[in-house]
Amino acid sequence: MIAGLGLVGCSATSPGPTSARTSAPSATPSENATPSPSAAPVAAPVLRPELDAAANLDYFDAVAAAVVAADSGAGGRAFIDALARGGFDKAQMSVTFDDTSAELAADSIQFAVRMGEECLIGQNGPATGGYHGAVLPVLGSGTCLVGVTRQIDW
Repeated sequence: MIAGLGLVGCSATSPGPTSARTSAPSATPSENATPSPSAAPVAAPVLRPELDAAANLDYFDAVAAAVVAADSGAGGRAFIDALARGGFDKAQMSVTFDDTSAELAADSIQFAVRMGEECLIGQNGPATGGYHGAVLPVLGSGTCLVGVTRQIDW
């Protein structure tokens, strides 16, 4: 993030005795003020599939954040569908199950998109304090997520 800084003119000289001043009075601040440039709007992140995963993390996070904003308890399908609508390749995605083997709601779900030798990985749920995204290398198994993942067949 870049912050704009405005400069204000200051005088380092101290005035001499009042009787010794002969120059014209200085201008008031309102006379010297120049309007500060308005901050340029920040462009929304976009998918850049020709670049690596790190270059696409902001966009991945924005898509996932929109899902969470709509439903903080969204399941894996909501994230996969949103990422596919956002232009990510569904064939490169993986997602964990929404429920445990004991048929209880999972404390968190993970979803990922493989981009070359890296993975965009998202995690959401109460056990993780909400949504988190990261870029990690592809695992030795050639996948992005550890363990058995849900088949994306929709």
